[in-house]
Parts: sequence; structure tokens; C-alpha cells
Amino acid sequence: MEAINPPDMAGPLGHYTQGILVPWEHDWLCISGQVGVSPDGIVPDRFDEQARLCWENIGAVLRAAGMGFEHLVKTTVFLTDAADLPTFGPVRTTFLGTHKPASTLLIVKGLARPEWKVEVEAIAARPASRPASQ
Repeated sequence: MEAINPPDMAGPLGHYTQGILVPWEHDWLCISGQVGVSPDGIVPDRFDEQARLCWENIGAVLRAAGMGFEHLVKTTVFLTDAADLPTFGPVRTTFLGTHKPASTLLIVKGLARPEWKVEVEAIAARPASRPASQ
């Protein structure tokens, strides 16, 4: 995969890449929006705990597909309160480290359940684990 950050535009304004070029012979994984719900169904009250659980849940889906956070190509983040943005970045970095997928972040009025404060959906890709069909 190749990071695309064109020199004729403003650079990324955060921990992301403007675009990711993925060669065609890759396995793709689309990850549904993950929220801050623990495996036992508990939703913590604190934003940082919900954000951490979002990323842990994304990690679980990635592992189940034989992938890791380094395979993320694109993330879309939904926050219900802009005041949580300074907390979100460090939590994200805990999981992504220096990896910078393409990313979009939206501040929304609400999510499917009122107790949810953050949701993250993602797309991942890795070199094909099987030969491409002809």
C-alpha cells in the first residue's frame, strides 16, 4: 500500500493520510461501525473508555480476519461531542501507533443509542491470501 499526500495541497491536518493506494490483488475487509461496548455488553459512561473499546473491537475483527491495525486503509469516526476530540486522538494513537490510514471524522447529533458517544467504521486490506481468480 502506498500513502498519497499530494504536494500541491495542504498536508494532513491530523494523524491520517490523504489517500492510500492499494494494489488490486489484495483481500479487503469492511468493518461495520464499532461502538464502545465491552464483550459482556456493558457501555462505560466515560468517553475515553468507549473510545478504547471501539478500537479493541476493531482489533478483534481484524484479528479474526488474520489482519492487524497496520492493514487499515480507511477509518470513519463519528463523535457526538466535539469536546471529546482531544481525548480521541491519543486513544487512537495507542492502537495505530505511527500508521496513518485515510480518515474522516464527523461530529454528529447522535448515534443509534443515546449512551454511545463514539463509533468507528473501517476498511482494511492485505496482500491476497489466495490466488486471484482468472
